Parts: sequence; structure tokens; C-alpha cells
Amino acid sequence: MIVAIDGPAGVGKSTIAKKIAKKCNFFYINSGNFYRAVAFKHLAYNGDPKSEAEIVETARSCNFLIIEGKLFLDGKMVEHLLRNKEIDMASSKFSSIVEVRNIVNEALRSSAKSLDIIMEGRDITTVVFPQADLKFYFDASVDIRAARRFQQNESDLSLQDLKEEIIKRDYNDRNKKFGALKRANDAVYIDTSYLTIDEVCDKVVQNILGLKQSKVSGES
Repeated sequence: MIVAIDGPAGVGKSTIAKKIAKKCNFFYINSGNFYRAVAFKHLAYNGDPKSEAEIVETARSCNFLIIEGKLFLDGKMVEHLLRNKEIDMASSKFSSIVEVRNIVNEALRSSAKSLDIIMEGRDITTVVFPQADLKFYFDASVDIRAARRFQQNESDLSLQDLKEEIIKRDYNDRNKKFGALKRANDAVYIDTSYLTIDEVCDKVVQNILGLKQSKVSGES
């Protein structure tokens, strides 16, 4: 079974997807980490961040592998190396390159073969897995998302700067030529602004259990 979750930055996709994966015994895959891995490798090898041709070559050279829910790049576990402002900015830019998205999308689909997975990102329900068994679109107000990021204390930016950064990121994500953030027509919409993590998880898990039950009933 493939469960796909889309939504803008700061709505809790990663935290919630991880929890659901644990509850339902699914594999969790963060699509954004694949782009961050491309950016990490490109910057680590002093690639030109302005050369699309070089960036595409870096993406082609990446060997992605998911082992026990962790992303390995060229045989090394790299998830703990992918979270900083430089990589965030580079991966956002790199992910707008159509050929890079094509390469990463194929890697994502390959990682999901024959597995029960929950994957989250920006275009998982619309581009990567348009035929996913279940689709969700998480949302929240800009003020709530900025406050969450500020409370996590993962950045030295002020609350107002975080808000402006999120607004800019939203604009970029929604206006990409390929793989833009948008809500799939058949996605279940969940506003996480005033819900706890457990409340959102329960909504998703209820849908998963309902689909499993309907499949069992259909087979009997």
C-alpha cells in the first residue's frame, strides 16, 4: 500500500508520517531528503551551484538506498548531514530543475517497490504517485507554521524572518514549472493548525484501516 502526503513546509508532514509508519508498520520515506542528498553531494564536491548541467550530473551519480527507513547515499547513511540552511536553499533550487526531479522521482518509485510505504513531500500525490492508495494534503496557516519552526529552535532567525522565509518558500513551491505544490482532487484535506500530532495521526490511521477493511471485505 502507498500512502502519499503533500503540503507546504511546516505543517508537520515528517513528524506525522514517521509516527503513522510506526503505528501501521509501514516504511517511511521523506522525498525532500533525496533532493537534500543531491545538494549535499554537489556542495561537498565543490560543484557549481549555478550550473544546471553539473547539478544534473551530480543527481545522476547518486546511488540512493533506503535501509530500515534511513536514506543512504552512495553506501553511507547521510540523514544526519542534510539539515542546514545552505543545503535547504540549494535543494530548493535544485528541485526546480526538471531533469533532477525526474531522476529523484524514479529513485523514489524504485524505493517504494513491493513495500507498504508512507511518503511525504510537495508533489507526491500529483506527480510521484498519482495512483497512490491514499492521498492526503496537510495544511496550516503561515503564522502557525512560523511559530512551530521558531519553537523548535532549529534556526537563529527571528519569528518574523521565519514567517517571511516560509512565505517565500511557499511561493517558490507553488510556482515551479514542474512538480509544483498543489492539492490533488482526490486527496483528503487536513488543516493541522489547531490539531495535535496525535489527532492528525488518528485521522490518517482511520483512513488506512478503513481502506484495508474494505479490501478485505471485497476479497471475501
